[in-house]
This record gives sequence, structure tokens and C-alpha cells, in this order.
Amino acid sequence: MTIQDTLIALGRAARSASRPLAAASTAQKNQCLLHLANLIEASRDALRVANEMDLQAARAQGQDPAFVDRLALSDKAISGMAEGLRQVAALPDPVGELGPMRQQPSGILVGHMRVPIGVIGIIYESRPNVTVDAAALCLKSGNATVLRGGSEAHHSNQFLAGLIANALEAQGLPPACVQVVPTTDRAAVGAMITMPEFIDVIIPRGGKSLISRITAEATVPVIKHLDGICHVYIHEQADPEKAVRIADNAKTQRYAPCNAMETLLVDHGIAERVLPHLFEIYLSKGVELRTCQATRAALQSFSWADKLLPASEDDWRTEYLAPILSVRLVHGLDQAIDHIAKYGSAHTDSIITENHTIAMRFLREVDSASVMVNASTRFADGFEFGLGAEIGISTNKLHARGPVGLEGLTTQKWVVLGNGHIRS
Repeated sequence: MTIQDTLIALGRAARSASRPLAAASTAQKNQCLLHLANLIEASRDALRVANEMDLQAARAQGQDPAFVDRLALSDKAISGMAEGLRQVAALPDPVGELGPMRQQPSGILVGHMRVPIGVIGIIYESRPNVTVDAAALCLKSGNATVLRGGSEAHHSNQFLAGLIANALEAQGLPPACVQVVPTTDRAAVGAMITMPEFIDVIIPRGGKSLISRITAEATVPVIKHLDGICHVYIHEQADPEKAVRIADNAKTQRYAPCNAMETLLVDHGIAERVLPHLFEIYLSKGVELRTCQATRAALQSFSWADKLLPASEDDWRTEYLAPILSVRLVHGLDQAIDHIAKYGSAHTDSIITENHTIAMRFLREVDSASVMVNASTRFADGFEFGLGAEIGISTNKLHARGPVGLEGLTTQKWVVLGNGHIRS
């Protein structure tokens, strides 16, 4: 079979399996997840053998230690996958949830019911635990899924696919509810993203090049984000102590996540009360500071002023994912919002202020997936938002936006309740 034929067969099977899965009870889905958790723990040794094949291949290809570490399934990682399945099983099931029913003048009751999207395609790289996480969230939300993991985790993913199929069959659900693409050929990605007759939405999880390609070539709708150029804006009426604590956490709690701050905006009126202390913290932690001319001029008397580098135009639109921070002084809220609108990626932006009116303007006028007041951007996360788990972050404006959990993997349909009503 060609790659196209293989993907068509997977897509057709997923579409067929999506109907009984959408009708499955919450108890049936939960039992499947719990059974899979037990299977993973019972198959720990065999899973490690499959994973070692991937690790050996990665080392032979000269992959760096960090890459190999992300690929490895330690005993802790395997236990974490099983625990994650149990956590998803404990989450409320959104499928079938009825919204408020409103009685119309005709007497009918009208409202919404939450239902699965249908078939979700997920394309991801490296970590094999994503196979289990994605399968769990799609299964609990009643969606069939086609998973295309990275070639570097092929043996691990195929082993996990077998366990998932066993768990589905044990609960009377079609194994095709969750399918892992069996080939490592990159042409499979091109086939998946151009099959709208079988796949309803694509969710890419990986590097910018992967997501850019999928965004450019897909004929299936895509839930994605390319960049996390997140801002913290310290307003002139901020509490200085609070501002320092939040701006430090937003950048240095972890550097690599997409919700880490990349640009700090500070009002001129408060700069001298917060930046010296904040910059001393950043420099002590090895953060490289790329600053506007006004920032350097305001802090030129400090002994460490020569460590402040000039920011280029490109710095304002760069997602570093590293201990590097751009800093700019601004004159008020309007200039801060203008900067975010011009250079931001619509991911997560936060204001620090004690002025309620200013805070509400920021919430209304900053057009990002997550907008915050007096909180670190690092909170832009499905778990922290109370979703229990997430499949990714979306900067789309249609359908899901921000962290995508179980509810984001469903849609709504109108329902009408009558009692013999006819339209006159």
C-alpha cells in the first residue's frame, strides 16, 4: 500500500469508530482508561525494551543528551503515564452536557448540547508519553483519533498503540478509536492534513517548522500556536514588591515553556523603583537583558549597567525559550497595548497594577488567548486553569482558544425540546 492508501484506510476506520465512541457511556470510557493504566504498569519491562530500541537509534544518530532524555521512558515516566490516565478518568465528562434551556414564545425549549468533534488528528514529536496523553483526552471527550508521533519514538509508540487497542477491545469499543500511524515516512503528515473527509481537526505539537508547515499546507482545520511571545507590563500604579515577584517568576521559573515571559514592558514612572532590584535578580540568574535606549539611560549609574545589551527590532518579536529577556520602557497603558498588538503572538499577556480601571481596560483591549492581572504568565496552562489536562495551547480565535482541555475537544449542537409543537 502507498502512504496515501495507508492513511485513507486509517481515516476511514477512525470515522467508522467515531460513532460508537461518541455514544459510549462515561463509565465505559473511564473503565477503558483505567484498564489501560493497569496494562501500562503491567507491561513496564516490555515497554522499556521497545523504548530502548528508540534510544539506541537516537544515540547512533548523534542526538544530543537532552533529546535522548526527552525520549526516554524511565520507571517514573511510565508511572506518570498511568497516573495521568487515572486523572483523566476522574475528570468530569463534557459529552452530553446540556446548557441552559430557554423557552421561546412558541413554547419550545431551546439550548445547546456538548458533543464530540468526531475524528482528531494529532501530529507530535519526540516524547512517547504524548501518545498516551493524547489518546486519553480524545477518548474521554468521545473523539476517535489518528496519532502520528515522531519517527524517533516509533517503537515506543507502536508498543503503546497495541496496549491502547487491547484496552479498547476489553471495554467493547472498536480498536480503531485510537490509531497510531504505522509508518515513519514524513509523507504521512502531508496525507493526514489533507483528508477533511476523514479527519475533522488537526492538532500539531512540536517545533515551529512542523507547525508552520502544517498551517501552510493543511486543508483540515488546525488548532495551533506558533509562538509564545508573552509580555508582562508593569503599570506605574503597580505594587513594586508584587511587580518584582511576578516579573521574576514569569521569566525564570522555567525558560523553555511557551508561557514564559519574553518581553517586559515598564512604565517610565515606576522604572527606577522596580528595575534595579529586578535586573539584579535577572543578572544573578544568568539572564541576558536586551534593553531599549531609555532603559539603559535610566540605569546607567549602576555598576552592572554595561551588561545591558541594546535590543534590536527583531528582539521584540522573538520567542527566546532561553534565559534572554527584552525590556522596554513605555509611556502608559496605550503604548503598552500598542506594543503588544504589534509584536505579540496572541498567547499570554499580563499587567501588574493596583488600578482597577486600568486593569479592566487591559483585559478588554489586549487580544490574546490568555490575559492576566497581577499574575505570572506561567499560569497559562490547562492544569493551572482547572482543566485537569490539556492537549495544547491554541491562539486560534475560532473554536478553542488558550489551553485546550476536554471541553476544547468538543463542540456544541442546538437541541430543541417540544411536546407536539408545530410552527404556525
